[in-house]
Amino acid sequence: MKRATTDVAVWTAGSRAIRLDRPIIIGIVNVTPDSFSDGGNFFRSDDALKHAAKLIEDGADAVDVGGESTRPGATAIPATEEMSRVAPVIEHIRARFPDVPISVDTTKADVARRALEGGADIVNDVSAARLDASMPALLASSECGVVLMHSRGGVDEMATYRYAEYDSDPSAEIAIELAQRARALEAAGVERARIVLDPGIGFSKRSEHSIAMLRDLSEFSALGYPILVGPSRKRFVREILETTLARTGHAVSLTNADRDLGTVGASVVALVAGARLFRVHDVRSHRRALDVAWAVLRG
Repeated sequence: MKRATTDVAVWTAGSRAIRLDRPIIIGIVNVTPDSFSDGGNFFRSDDALKHAAKLIEDGADAVDVGGESTRPGATAIPATEEMSRVAPVIEHIRARFPDVPISVDTTKADVARRALEGGADIVNDVSAARLDASMPALLASSECGVVLMHSRGGVDEMATYRYAEYDSDPSAEIAIELAQRARALEAAGVERARIVLDPGIGFSKRSEHSIAMLRDLSEFSALGYPILVGPSRKRFVREILETTLARTGHAVSLTNADRDLGTVGASVVALVAGARLFRVHDVRSHRRALDVAWAVLRG
């Protein structure tokens, strides 16, 4: 594997300058009743706050709060409902942890605006600002950090295979599409230093596409933006583990803990290839594994 680096050492997110001179771990806080791996676990604001506190205790550098599921078969919800889920959680986290960067996971400009007003520093748009025509202008008028994730289709389609058709080099095709979105945001007035790119592992992609992207992640690093990856508990991790266990004659019965361990393996590969930000469920294991991997890579 060719090891890649990025020239961008700092990610600007509002008043925060997030240094990328080590692995940055972003813990997931799903405030939804139907997310694919932890739906309903943290639906109440009190539970979400406790979970965020645990992620930070385990070593998260930031937390990402989402109120709308993008699992296969998910249904889009109104902005008002999404706001009612994420806004109180973001406000409570900000009050308790004033120094921790907070990201809001949304495709809706109204939700992003409300989250930023409540203390969020980053907007993580899994549609790369495709689905809401008002999102580019909002991001341009704000000083927030921006994560642009590659996907295709709407919220109810992007985690399916409906648009998972690529040519012989899926990584190059995806990198081109993602670079186009970044340029569109810059043209709208979003400073380059605020943009992070996410290849969108598992979104509008079959397992072989996700694996190819991790193997070819240097193509994304070469675009010149910091790279975030989100392999946590994705389908390809489960399929690799199930295939390997079956081939070695072991019983196949995977838990989330098993998928978390598999995810750590994928994240270490991504770190070597140039990723510096990692959006994950299991912060504790990632903190330890990535810190050791980083120390080894730095010699």
